Amino acid sequence: MTVALDAAAGSVPVLASALASGTATASAFDVLTTRHSYVAFALLLCIGIYMMIANPHLVKKIIGLNLFQTAIFLLFITSAYVEGGAIPIVPEGAAETGTFVSPLPHVIVLTAIVVGVSLTAVGLALCIRIYDEYGTLRTDVLRELLRDEGSLPQRPAIGGTDRGETDE
Repeated sequence: MTVALDAAAGSVPVLASALASGTATASAFDVLTTRHSYVAFALLLCIGIYMMIANPHLVKKIIGLNLFQTAIFLLFITSAYVEGGAIPIVPEGAAETGTFVSPLPHVIVLTAIVVGVSLTAVGLALCIRIYDEYGTLRTDVLRELLRDEGSLPQRPAIGGTDRGETDE
């Protein structure tokens, strides 16, 4: 861990020598094995973003959004962890000694969970309405249906005019 601390302090020669000796990889392995929640955060975040971007199905995009939100919740709770920390309730007349854990990240996450559930409910309700109206939840098909309907502008032709100019 001293290699990571020295490198974070800006000591480039120390980092280079640590990489050459192989101690930097041991430190990275130690971080991966001791900080499981950060690895889970990164995986959930990447999977959620991928699902929101790559899937053409609206319900799968909502599931990806939920995974992304869960990753953020995990990050907040993990970063709020204090080793040896106690709940911040001090009995009357007692001394305020020791390490306490801030309840603010937990309160923020609880509020964000409520907002996330509400957002999911509204998104799924909109998906039901879209399916009733158009018969599909695929974004590419919906785009084509909306273009045919006239709600979206037509795509410009490749090599054609795209500024409203006409060929005469």
